[in-house]
Amino acid sequence: MMGASLVPGASSAQPPQQRPEGQIPDRGRPTERGDEIPLFDYDAYFPGTWEFEWRVPESPLGAGGLIEGTEVYEPGLDGRYYTSRIVARGPDGEFTADSSIVYLAEQKTFSRYEVDSRGFDLFKAGRIGGDLGGFYTVHYETPPFDVNGQQVQLRMTTRLVSPVNYRVESRISIDGGPFTNYGNAWWTKNVPGVTAPR
Repeated sequence: MMGASLVPGASSAQPPQQRPEGQIPDRGRPTERGDEIPLFDYDAYFPGTWEFEWRVPESPLGAGGLIEGTEVYEPGLDGRYYTSRIVARGPDGEFTADSSIVYLAEQKTFSRYEVDSRGFDLFKAGRIGGDLGGFYTVHYETPPFDVNGQQVQLRMTTRLVSPVNYRVESRISIDGGPFTNYGNAWWTKNVPGVTAPR
């Protein structure tokens, strides 16, 4: 997907992360309709280093083109509070985004506040659901926020398709207009033997 990591201080001397496992237990039989879907385990999935690429159209958020970067999810506090940092490069140059994340497992809700060095902040909130095949999906939405004199709103669907990959499908509304495609991105966990989907 990408060459050298954009994370400051990252080097090949860091120990590789262990390949994570899926979150659906092996019951030794096919799944059945009445089987319970386990609550999503954030601590088993997100913490670590992920690389991503995202081709976006031109918008108030920036020029259109390819964005590539690295996101580091830190282990959380109290099983609810987490942070992440994005270091990325896009058509307008390098940028960072720092996030504070709250995951309430029992309520199946996520919220995420991002401070983006391109000059805007955004708040996303949503719910997570899963199925017996081991797929979890987070549906996020932002309230409208101002960017460069225009009002922007985002809707995002994060599909946790495997223990080492997730896909973000995004739609954008500008100045109250209809939601249109804002690109699909892949995040791939930096673990041995894993390559990005194409």
